[in-house]
Amino acid sequence: MTRRERTSAFEVNVAGLLGEGPGSHRDVAVHDLVLPLDDGLVLGRPVEGSIRLARTNRGLLVTGRLAASLAETCSRCLRDVEVPIEVEIDEEALPSIDLTSGLPVDTSADPEVVRLSDHHELDLEPLVREAISLAEPIAPLCRPDCPGLCAVCGGELAVGDHDHPDAPIDPRLEVLRGLRVDADDATG
Repeated sequence: MTRRERTSAFEVNVAGLLGEGPGSHRDVAVHDLVLPLDDGLVLGRPVEGSIRLARTNRGLLVTGRLAASLAETCSRCLRDVEVPIEVEIDEEALPSIDLTSGLPVDTSADPEVVRLSDHHELDLEPLVREAISLAEPIAPLCRPDCPGLCAVCGGELAVGDHDHPDAPIDPRLEVLRGLRVDADDATG
């Protein structure tokens, strides 16, 4: 007899829960979960939290709260930074095999719904991965008041003196330095 290969490190067998009535639930603790992320994201700290699987009349309601951190780069000063994130999962998972007959279920009515495997296992890894990807900050910062980089020398504005002398002006434009627009004259 050959064993079936697992495609994910975070699959949960829910056959027993599917055999129970609506309202039954199981809690799944998530500790030190490290998983590859999409789009070049890297976990800074493993995923922690809990996920509840609740039986409904159609399948399972998957809810959970998870915390982790992402290894990012500050969008202002380009320092490496660890950004804490908290995500919530709220999905419905439906069987792909009818529990009573063992026949495949027609999935055309709900093509976007998460499906259980043929062995009544729920792969939680894609749900967690998607929730983390959606929680990625658009412009991560090392701190809220990060001043960024100096436009002249490229050094961090938070470190050292950045009082640079004025750049030399093209001699053809030197005459413009003497022009001043009076506020009353500009409204005309």
